[in-house]
Amino acid sequence: MKIFSADQVYEADRSTIEKQQISSDALMERASLQLFHWMHHQLKGAGVCIRLFCGIGNNGGDGLALARHLSEHGYPIAVYVVNYSEKRSDDFLQNLDRLKERKVWPEFLGEHSGLPQVAQGDIVVDAIFGIGLNRPPDPWVGALIEMLNASGALTISVDMPSGLYMDRDTKHGRVVKANAVLSFQLPKLVFFLPETGIYCEQWEVLDIGLDPDYLREARTTYELVDREEALALYRPRGKFAHKGTFGHSLIIGGSHGKIGAVQLSAKACLRGGSGLVTAYIPACGYLPLQAALPEVMVLTDAAQEHIGRISYSLEPDAVGIGMGMGTDPHTVEAFKAFLKGYTGPLLVDADGLNILAAHRELLEELPPRAVLTPHPGELKRLIGRWEGDFDKLEKAHAFSEKYDCVLMIKGAHTITLYGGRGYVNNSGNPGMATAGSGDVLGGFITGLLAQGYPPLEAAVFGTYLHGRAGDIGAAHNGYEALTAGGIIDAMGTAFLEMFSREGEESEEE
Repeated sequence: MKIFSADQVYEADRSTIEKQQISSDALMERASLQLFHWMHHQLKGAGVCIRLFCGIGNNGGDGLALARHLSEHGYPIAVYVVNYSEKRSDDFLQNLDRLKERKVWPEFLGEHSGLPQVAQGDIVVDAIFGIGLNRPPDPWVGALIEMLNASGALTISVDMPSGLYMDRDTKHGRVVKANAVLSFQLPKLVFFLPETGIYCEQWEVLDIGLDPDYLREARTTYELVDREEALALYRPRGKFAHKGTFGHSLIIGGSHGKIGAVQLSAKACLRGGSGLVTAYIPACGYLPLQAALPEVMVLTDAAQEHIGRISYSLEPDAVGIGMGMGTDPHTVEAFKAFLKGYTGPLLVDADGLNILAAHRELLEELPPRAVLTPHPGELKRLIGRWEGDFDKLEKAHAFSEKYDCVLMIKGAHTITLYGGRGYVNNSGNPGMATAGSGDVLGGFITGLLAQGYPPLEAAVFGTYLHGRAGDIGAAHNGYEALTAGGIIDAMGTAFLEMFSREGEESEEE
């Protein structure tokens, strides 16, 4: 699913109005009806008080039109116009008149008016600001927003939580914390970023009939990856294939006390479909790894507690390196020598990333389209500090372009960057914030690389399946009890779910 910028949303509206020969008011009526149908489906006529806070632009017009529909169907409502400017949109004024014609009289709130009382059992509809907000709310509007957040009322935001900027960092903190955001036609990037996603507990898309040609043809910087997008990347297996068809993966890593990281990666690599997997580890890990994973071949370095030299005679189809590897000086030198001699598909994780950050000249030695999988701390060491999520994305895009690498920004919604575009993952859950989860992801993607998946597709597809496996594991064990091993155990079900009708329905829910 595409993620539009603010300019593209405006252009989609304009194209719809022009091609379908309708007025902007008619498009607003479509939006308000979709809002009403969603709320009516949830409430089913319940007598809870609905308090609608409407700005004076088009977002406020949506709120006023929604108020009209709610009133006509017997819902008890209170409407407040947040009068933050002398300017009013034409569509706002039209819907204000229609509401008054039905004897519904909004209360106008201004800088010197008192704040209305909102009870914890009320429902708040936030339609104060839309996607066009370009400055911090006035202090009195900020106080109103703080009151709404403190009220404990269930809050539903129309299109965007009021106070959020759509395409840049929001630093003022005067933002509505929405329990649900009803986004018109497409989601917004800010729903998925750590600093702004906290204002959006959940979101849903409402189809308001925007021009399908424009939606299909517009090229966006970001795309949301869900089941449908992941399924399009899947490569089926042929009947007469054999283990050599699906590649030989080499997982390099481990150190004394951290052999488990390689074990998790190697096992996930197998579950990802790699035909053969070899682990290259220090000598201390030979017995535990060989005993734990009989399907995996094991090569050991002469060094006992850390890798001191990377030497092998096999010809791997892909290499994953860094898991639990440590940063011993001998390991650093071995990693440097490896990079100078290896040119195939490569994934670098964990201590491999830390070595790259400490020895930046090695970034020039990466093979084309190497996959780097940093968590936030590792990312900061690679690209430097950032001022906000949008600044982080800008620096990460520049890093990916400079070093021709597929850069994954791991998090609640992992974002994979390459070629100036970003792919936002929509699977996974907080239970996956557990030791070894990243090792599993690195091994899983390495297995896809070995099978011939292009690096970008391997990263995007692997991240989605990894997240779905985590969702399945959490559904059985809860967030707190989910382990990295549990994610691996659920990978088979995650694969099967992609092709099942039940999987399609679970995504829709």
